[in-house]
Amino acid sequence: MNTNKRLPLDGVTVIDLGQVYQGPYCGFLLAQAGATVIKVEPPNGEPVRHRARISKGNAVPFAMLNANKRNISLNLKSPEGAAVLKALAAKADVLIENYAPGVLDRLGVGYSVLSAINPRLVYGSATGYGLSGPDRDNLAMDLTVQAVSGIMSVTGFADGPPVKAGPAITDFISGVHLYAGILTALYDREKSGRGRLVEIAMVETVYPAMASNLADVFNRKAAAPRTGNRHGGLAEAPYNVYPASDGYVAIISVNESHWSGLTRAMGRPELADDTRFRTVLDRLKHINLTDQIVTDWSSQLTRQEITDLCRANRVPCAAVRDLHEVTEDKHLHARGMLREIEHPEYGDILVHRSPLVLHETATPDYIPSARLGQHNGEVLSEYLGLSESEIEALRHSGAIAQA
Repeated sequence: MNTNKRLPLDGVTVIDLGQVYQGPYCGFLLAQAGATVIKVEPPNGEPVRHRARISKGNAVPFAMLNANKRNISLNLKSPEGAAVLKALAAKADVLIENYAPGVLDRLGVGYSVLSAINPRLVYGSATGYGLSGPDRDNLAMDLTVQAVSGIMSVTGFADGPPVKAGPAITDFISGVHLYAGILTALYDREKSGRGRLVEIAMVETVYPAMASNLADVFNRKAAAPRTGNRHGGLAEAPYNVYPASDGYVAIISVNESHWSGLTRAMGRPELADDTRFRTVLDRLKHINLTDQIVTDWSSQLTRQEITDLCRANRVPCAAVRDLHEVTEDKHLHARGMLREIEHPEYGDILVHRSPLVLHETATPDYIPSARLGQHNGEVLSEYLGLSESEIEALRHSGAIAQA
């Protein structure tokens, strides 16, 4: 680590009970910002760790989201395991969990218990629907939240069925919101001296992302249509994915200078003054013809030729790339967002850093994700002062699993 600068969350201790993507991503961001993050897994490990049994590739998501964390395996269903968590929480600054509402309360380690032990604790809870309301106890996963939140209803084409977004967007959007809520509470704690419960509901964190799609709801009191690759509110044109001779490109015009630039890129500058296309309202009236003109031009060129012409004329444009192309992106590698590491369990894998780049801070070392229970002894000895015999007694009782 660069010793001349510090990481912003140096000295902050986080207990990470996160599972799958949402909670672990929040923990990853905290760890990359310098917090000491202790990931607590059940004795058999969390669900994403199990995917390593399928293939090396399926192991990468766990490695991606759990770097720079210490790891202990704790059986919270045992009185001894619950007691260990309480002791750790007494010394921690933050606890993250994304269990269903009430699970940790029933185990005797919920917010009311832990905040009584440590009033300075910031307790981050991420659930599907929140800790209150009629839907509180509905089971929630990224797919089901995409369905109930309206995301699927506006994804796809008008003549096809609803489609989920390819990535697990509700998990990650809510994970970022959880991170933001925790940092907000930590900032407030500097003034108030007290921690608090930070609550994130997945269905609430993704609603603002539907801003464009909500136009029809507000204009016509009707369900928003699926618009394919066109603008969600049908308020911009051209705004679409167009064919190239070797794939597809995305081209967007959000102001008249973009449209003028595109007419020059297409070699048809006269279209800028054509009454059918002069303004965005004109182009929306003739949206099919607008898209056809762009398609007739783009389909004759390669993705690179199209993007070069668009960039030269200041038109927002990008090739539609597959994920293999993205993993080899020179820009992402040059910036250090992506890099290859030698993982002690999974071999050579591609990993990412935090997208949050804080200038004039230290650059954190990259520590590969730990084995299940790898730091049982270290954490219990360092934080709780337990002797080896006491730690062995916890192993014997089943409160912690063998590393």
